[in-house]
Amino acid sequence: MKPGEGASTVIGKSICIRGELSGKEDLYMDGTIEGTITLPENRLTIGPNARFLADVVARDVIVQGSMNGNIKASGKVELRQTSQVAGDIVSVRLSMEESAVMSGRIELMTPAALHAEEAAGNLPQPEHGAQLQMQEEGPAPLFTAANPG
Repeated sequence: MKPGEGASTVIGKSICIRGELSGKEDLYMDGTIEGTITLPENRLTIGPNARFLADVVARDVIVQGSMNGNIKASGKVELRQTSQVAGDIVSVRLSMEESAVMSGRIELMTPAALHAEEAAGNLPQPEHGAQLQMQEEGPAPLFTAANPG
């Protein structure tokens, strides 16, 4: 997906957001965000230039860029070939293209089980033994693990 194709809102690559972002429409994000994104009934597309240090809750998530954070999707998560994800994924469906990079835990659930876990507040929490930090070197961000303490 390119900017403007099927997305209601487009946030370009020169935009940086720190904090919480929520809404009720599809979003194409190609900038930088640190915080949380909540679009429970909509699709989030993380563009190829995006740098995410955020947790995401959405119906569908398409990742083309770099993301450090957890994804909870009630629909489908798509990791495209240019994606770099460091974090946990909880979803009903997952699609991962060749050359996509993923570091973390993946839990696929039935829609009923996911809904029940959300209602009970029992969705899995991150279990990373190391803090993940994103560093920019050259044209694409790289992830490195730093052992805490």
